[in-house]
Amino acid sequence: MRIAIIAVAALGALSLAACNKADKAVDAQAEATEANANVAATGIENQADAAKAAGEAQADSLNQQADAAKDAAGAEAKALEEKADAVKATGEANAEAMKK
Repeated sequence: MRIAIIAVAALGALSLAACNKADKAVDAQAEATEANANVAATGIENQADAAKAAGEAQADSLNQQADAAKDAAGAEAKALEEKADAVKATGEANAEAMKK
């Protein structure tokens, strides 16, 4: 009977040892999976940062183009106003000359 008890206890100890090794292996695999996920997440974050920077650069470029177009349109409008003023002045001078 003692031998049977000792055999069962030994079998239980071996099973427990095997479970501990399996637990350690599962823990190591979980840590490796977590590390891989962290690396993947960092890569995605870097891609997002790069896309954001590229988008901001494109937005800045478009804003500069819009400012340049606005400035050019303002200059053209000013030139047209000056030309209109000159034509008006010429017309008024011609009208005065005809009155005489």
